[in-house]
Amino acid sequence: MADQTGFLKFDRALPPRRPVDVRILDWKDVYLSRQNGEDAVFPVSAVRTQAARCMDCGIPFCHHGCPLANLIPEWNDLARRDDWRTAIERLHATNNFPEFTGKLCPAPCEGSCVLNLQESPVTIKQIEWEIIDRAWDEGWVEPQVPAERTGKKVAVVGSGPAGLAAAQQLTRAGHEVTVYERADRVGGLLRYGIPEFKMEKSVLDRRLDQMRGEGTRFVTGVEVGSGRDGAPSAEQLRDEYDAVVLAGGATIGRDLPAPGRELAGIHLAMEYLPYGNRQALGELDDPPINAHGKHVVIIGGGDTGADCLGTAHRQGAASVTQLEIMPAPPDRRDHGSNPWPTYPMIMRVSSAHEEGGERLYSVNTERFEGDEHGNVRALLIHDVERVDGRFQKVEGSERELPADLVFLAMGFTGAQREGLVDALGVDVDGRGNVARDAEFMSTVPGVFVAGDMGRGQSLIVWAIAEGRSAAAAADAWLTGRSALPRPVTPTAVALR
Repeated sequence: MADQTGFLKFDRALPPRRPVDVRILDWKDVYLSRQNGEDAVFPVSAVRTQAARCMDCGIPFCHHGCPLANLIPEWNDLARRDDWRTAIERLHATNNFPEFTGKLCPAPCEGSCVLNLQESPVTIKQIEWEIIDRAWDEGWVEPQVPAERTGKKVAVVGSGPAGLAAAQQLTRAGHEVTVYERADRVGGLLRYGIPEFKMEKSVLDRRLDQMRGEGTRFVTGVEVGSGRDGAPSAEQLRDEYDAVVLAGGATIGRDLPAPGRELAGIHLAMEYLPYGNRQALGELDDPPINAHGKHVVIIGGGDTGADCLGTAHRQGAASVTQLEIMPAPPDRRDHGSNPWPTYPMIMRVSSAHEEGGERLYSVNTERFEGDEHGNVRALLIHDVERVDGRFQKVEGSERELPADLVFLAMGFTGAQREGLVDALGVDVDGRGNVARDAEFMSTVPGVFVAGDMGRGQSLIVWAIAEGRSAAAAADAWLTGRSALPRPVTPTAVALR
């Protein structure tokens, strides 16, 4: 680091978000962007200043926090020196899709940054985004067509971040790769789960164009193993391809079997969010599940719940309340129970929370109340407290919470077994994930597993890391050796 005192001279700063009263009227990115002529609000010079805060810490703990083993101090300093071309080369060396992580990753790297001892880490995500955004603007991101083809064919099932990462790596290794997606368009949760205001789909589409240019083939609207609409069976998949990578995600949403669950107006979050994305993309004018004018309750306080919150705001909900059974996290890290460099478990305010709504903590849903037409009209909730590690009801705290629409955003319980998983005969572990060994291979030889389907519900950065690792394992199995890189950080080693 040429500027070893930058962290002393400069304060942490991030680009501003668009005003709330403006951004809830559309579905565009919540952040001001250069594409919209807004560079002056956070110019490149400001990004370079933030990069100069990366200190010569000796041991880069940001590596410990990053499952992808991103070379963070290296590309921070390259950004500081205005060498963006080399910076994107170093960034792409470990991460296929920095534009995805730059927008969507919760940044465990920043949590483990040495400067986070003072709760003011380097703005790693913003620098990452600036590097890749500039690379696209300058035309530096081009298809990398392999010089030779191996003659091997690989099927990747699922086109989320894990599947895309595996597909791109395997294509670049010279294999003929086909990606199967059961939705009508490629992208998995990146397409229909992540709202447009968090990442505009043009960001996804430009990367898919690069992958097509490299030779990756995409087949949409096909649920492999289902036996429907001409989809290949498990047997056909094994016969036609030399290897298979399962990257279908953890798609089984956690339900809430409380009395009244059968009432109309109660939905899993992933029943709702795809409609919101289709509305944002102009594919639907009036989605079947619409929060307009309704009192909305979201059960679950994580990112999926926040995505429902922001979507409901843009649809014009009358009110939105988000419930969480856990107590409210502290505003600052508890260094006793949550020491640095572990990920800080603190109160976080997403862009959606800035836009309104109420957050209730330490509450449980006792039952759903309905009207005479069978529609949900309210939730009966009560406060809870933890006693000997278990939640107990606070007597006398029962109350009704009006609700015309309820979204269950409590996480996911594993991979869908019906169809391909059962047909392939791969084992499933006790958590509902497809079992695999240290080389990402399932119990069926030649069938590999990447992402949430094998790991369980996790972060996008883990999905990409798993896709890269599974690709390297599949490449080695097909050819006897592999030059494809794998993440090597302590956290990534835990994968294997």
